[in-house]
Amino acid sequence: MSPTSSLSAAPLRVGLIGYGLAGSVFHAPLISTTEGLALDTVVTSNPERQEQARAEHPGVRVVATPDDLLARAADLDLVVIASPNKTHVPLATAALKAGLPVVVDKPIAGTSAEARELAVLAEERGLLLSVFQNRRWDNDFLTLRGLLAKGELGDVWRFESRFERWRPQLKGGWRESGDPTEIGGLLYDLGSHLVDQALVLFGPVTQVYAEAVVRRAGAETDDDTFIALTHANGVRSHLYASATTAQLGPRFRVLGSKAGYVKYGLDPQEAALREGVRPGTGTAWGVEPESLWGRVGSGESPLTGGGRVEPTLPGDYPAYYAAVAEALLNGGPNPVTALEAATALDVLEAARRSAHDGVAVKL
Repeated sequence: MSPTSSLSAAPLRVGLIGYGLAGSVFHAPLISTTEGLALDTVVTSNPERQEQARAEHPGVRVVATPDDLLARAADLDLVVIASPNKTHVPLATAALKAGLPVVVDKPIAGTSAEARELAVLAEERGLLLSVFQNRRWDNDFLTLRGLLAKGELGDVWRFESRFERWRPQLKGGWRESGDPTEIGGLLYDLGSHLVDQALVLFGPVTQVYAEAVVRRAGAETDDDTFIALTHANGVRSHLYASATTAQLGPRFRVLGSKAGYVKYGLDPQEAALREGVRPGTGTAWGVEPESLWGRVGSGESPLTGGGRVEPTLPGDYPAYYAAVAEALLNGGPNPVTALEAATALDVLEAARRSAHDGVAVKL
């Protein structure tokens, strides 16, 4: 990759491996609308997805295998891996050895040891290795970070965070597979987001307790999971990931010594991307209706209008790829490092062990 001094230079050519949900809904739209990046090649062996990629991104080159992509490594500047979890480590390894910077969807690997090995390889090659943790740019998360920075909640005592869904019927696919090599289940899927957010907000973890349950008939892996973290600074994080929640709880409930913050509803960016809306097309991006704004207060119930309304900041998924472009073009910081992902995997591995053995695990 040729060094460039600014985002005004020729855009970096990006190869995207995988055009399922992650590739088509998240990565391709964000890459193609980021200044300094250009979607050059999409890898998918599925004929319907090949046609979808051509229709959604006219002029993009479509190839069937990662080998086809890596054979053109000299013509690319970045590889994004949005394929099934079990392929993340071998594909990232191959791309780095081909001399290409890499973005990997979460989880970067099945184990923290593998994540750290990839980090070492990237450092040895002098290449960027970043992990797509888009939920750091969710509207509610950005709003909460602002409240904490201003000290509005006082000392945080408990952080409750939920990604809950009501999906009583199985969808099938590798995400619901019980094969350990697939790295499926909610613990590593939604749990990767929950744990990453908790670590960003409250720092290192000293103890992990978890419950991972199979609720749905025919399910092969966890679909209802709870993780309790004790942070080194004393904060307790209670994290919920479920596909079997008939009544959804608050996305965030954060309790501090001065006040609490309660927020319902999901960030609107994923829904917008699924509907074909793109950042920078003139519509307000990441903005939710006032009816979904959270509340800050002490001693009141937000369900009865207690406390003050806290405007939700706009979500900003485009900021991730903007930071990747800045890192590659101008030496800016990596927005999410492989070592950060490895630390989250330490917690997820401890949670899996805790759920299996029914014990709290010290870190």
